[in-house]
Amino acid sequence: MQNPWVYLGLFLLVGIIIPIVPIAFSALIAPRKPNPIKQSTYECGIETVGESWVQFKAQYYVFALVFLIFDVETVFLFPWALALNAQNPAVLPAFIAIEGVIFILILVAGLVYTWRKGLLEWA
Repeated sequence: MQNPWVYLGLFLLVGIIIPIVPIAFSALIAPRKPNPIKQSTYECGIETVGESWVQFKAQYYVFALVFLIFDVETVFLFPWALALNAQNPAVLPAFIAIEGVIFILILVAGLVYTWRKGLLEWA
């Protein structure tokens, strides 16, 4: 019987080697001929007028984070829905259904909270 730690060590070794080898290889073969045109800032072919640093409202970032949170949370509903569909609902243990309902209620509570705070207003 083999030691199970060998597989973990091999997995870690491969996980370290796979990203490092391409980065090191590209650093070795990358061309190194800098000039002022290559070093200049490129903005869609048009030179910037005025200050190029533009601050966005923080509300846009909050809106994106709220969308991301709800998007990821709803992805967790897919395995639950598939398990619910695969079994006979009459035989399904009650705690599985209750957990799903609690999860959906937490999502709805988060949506109501963000809606009341006005975080879903775009303007």
